[in-house]
Amino acid sequence: MRDPLKPQAGQPPVVPAQRRPPSPPGAPPRPAVLPRTAERLAYLDSATRRINSSLDLPATLRNLGKVLVPALADAAVVHLRDPLPNVERDPGHPTALHLHQSFGTRLGRRLRTRDVRPGGALAQALGRALPAGPVVLGTPSAAPLRPLLEELYGPRALSRLAPGTALLALPLRGRKAVLGLLLLIRRPGKAAAETEGVTPFGRVGALKRTSAFELTSAYDLASAFDATDSATAAHLATQAGLAVDTALRYSREWEIADELQRSMLPTHLPQRHGVRLAHRYLPSESGAQVGGDWYDSVPLPGNRVALIVGDVMGHSLTSAAIMGQLRTSAQTLAALDLPPHEVLYHLDEQAQRLGREQHLATCVYAVYDPIANRVVIANAGHVPPLLVQPDGRADLLDLPPGAPIGVGGVDFTSVELAAPPGSALLLFTDGLVESRRRSLTTGLELLRSRISSARGDSPEQLCQEALRILPAGERGDDIALLAAAFDGIPAEDVAYWYLQPRHETPGRARRLAGHALRRWGLELLVDNTELMVSELVTNAIQHATRPVTLRLVRTSVLRCEVGDDSALLPRARRAGPEDERGRGLQIVARCAERWGATRLGAGKVVWFEQRLPSG
Repeated sequence: MRDPLKPQAGQPPVVPAQRRPPSPPGAPPRPAVLPRTAERLAYLDSATRRINSSLDLPATLRNLGKVLVPALADAAVVHLRDPLPNVERDPGHPTALHLHQSFGTRLGRRLRTRDVRPGGALAQALGRALPAGPVVLGTPSAAPLRPLLEELYGPRALSRLAPGTALLALPLRGRKAVLGLLLLIRRPGKAAAETEGVTPFGRVGALKRTSAFELTSAYDLASAFDATDSATAAHLATQAGLAVDTALRYSREWEIADELQRSMLPTHLPQRHGVRLAHRYLPSESGAQVGGDWYDSVPLPGNRVALIVGDVMGHSLTSAAIMGQLRTSAQTLAALDLPPHEVLYHLDEQAQRLGREQHLATCVYAVYDPIANRVVIANAGHVPPLLVQPDGRADLLDLPPGAPIGVGGVDFTSVELAAPPGSALLLFTDGLVESRRRSLTTGLELLRSRISSARGDSPEQLCQEALRILPAGERGDDIALLAAAFDGIPAEDVAYWYLQPRHETPGRARRLAGHALRRWGLELLVDNTELMVSELVTNAIQHATRPVTLRLVRTSVLRCEVGDDSALLPRARRAGPEDERGRGLQIVARCAERWGATRLGAGKVVWFEQRLPSG
């Protein structure tokens, strides 16, 4: 935009409006002042939009500095309450101010945080008693503001400001309280020649500064803020206070939503024998609301483990809430030891019952058996998992894709695969492999190639290598990772029998268990184990119609499992002096380190664990 005060080629010089002679009677008014008013309004419009262009507090303060310096002042300093308040309620009286941003000055940098003395000038200023109007150091006008400045910066720092420096202090008011203080500084000795021919607020797009006092005089320029400058600064301070308030509210809402989502995710995963687990969760970098990505691991009978990764579509608190409900449902269904495809079927039904709106989610559900060295997987519209072979080769599993959970009326299919010791499985959400600049197919191939070329077999290393494919600043979606390294349980550490439900079966079970323990060198556990096995098998044959199973597994503990086809779970109860039954589970509870009962398909498994003898 051209400077209305600068002569154009072939035109006479423009005389400032204040120095022009009055117009002849009846002549139309000269429009010299109108362009300057338009420029200032355009500046206010552009500055207001820039201040309110971000919901991030640091970005809001940076934008404030860019619109103020050098367009309206030579320097600006922003102080906010310390700690930052909860703006949803009245934060009360401030206890300290923290220097958050300074533009064009070192004032206050040595002492970034200043306590607010009760009853002092700073406390009064933050209590809406700020001295009105600009001041100039070295003049009587500075007297009302000097106690405030000395308390905030100290007399020594204040003395470094030259006489004639103009200061304008403005409160940053939120919706319920003053959130901080804005100080504008103009250095003395400015002249019209220093403006380099740029009109006041003339380059609105770049918000480049020339002295605002050209509106008063192009020849006799002082550093003081005039009434128009003060009104302009007050308007921008009002906008900045509201923008800071909004940024704090948004930050608070995001923290609540993020905390809600993280509280729904497991902080640690149970480490089962024969498998090592690692996980990662990364929120989006785009500042969007929380998503519905989740991961989980559920222990199952027989040392098996369920591995789950899912993603509720959308980004909102609703998505996070739906994620929490689906994760809870998946845990309940996993505890019933249903096949993976049946778990997805029931999750699909649950999603349709969550409300009138259809909430879609994708999910992969896998069950790993470390004794059989097999994994069974079902997919509901999710990105395919990655299976790493013992030789390091990584392959994307070609599973029946299924439909997302919540569609309804779709069948799911379970696929059983070999999972030998030394292999690993990586489950992940699409935020890892898909972005605005990278297609899903490209991202999947990049991940497969990266994992194939990586070294190391730990699940932690697997997660780290997977995350290396993410470009900086490109995480536009949440990411959930679950890595499982399969070690298996050697066959020589497992003993398994089928026993007919007969009266002599408990005695046979005792003998079989004793022989297995002696073969493993666990003679010290023989007596207690035989007693507990006898009690559990006796209870099982009373309700079983098919063969009873007995399994012993030696890992870091000795685990014994007795299964039958009755769904009735046993409960420990207090037996009376004359009762002949009811003491079996009391014996197990006293002799075992841990014990429990789990439904298994149409039947159940009752188990107990003992520590291995030291040495």
